[in-house]
Amino acid sequence: MAPDQIPGIDLTAAPSGAGCADCLAGDGPGWWMHLRRCAACGRIGCCDSSPSQHGTKHAREAGHPFLASFEPGENWLWNIETEEYYEGVELPPPTSHPVAQPTPGPQGKVPADWERQLH
Repeated sequence: MAPDQIPGIDLTAAPSGAGCADCLAGDGPGWWMHLRRCAACGRIGCCDSSPSQHGTKHAREAGHPFLASFEPGENWLWNIETEEYYEGVELPPPTSHPVAQPTPGPQGKVPADWERQLH
């Protein structure tokens, strides 16, 4: 099945920004480890290793099953319902946060003990 025919993937949905929308809006400690992009609506959320796990939270609440990596050099999707990876599905650009953006990020918000706070 072509990616544009898979329910839950919208190839016209652009990313909501360069960082986790919820972290940047003040929900949680305000920093993330890695970023995920909702393949249905483009919302950027933080990964499940991050303190707030906004990516999966959005996917479950919105009923949007596919999350894509929003990390430079990665091209995969994860289906939260079936717990399966998919590779090679091209979402519209940008396909990652800016390369200059640090991981974890955003710059200036990551605590010194960030490794102890990961899930």
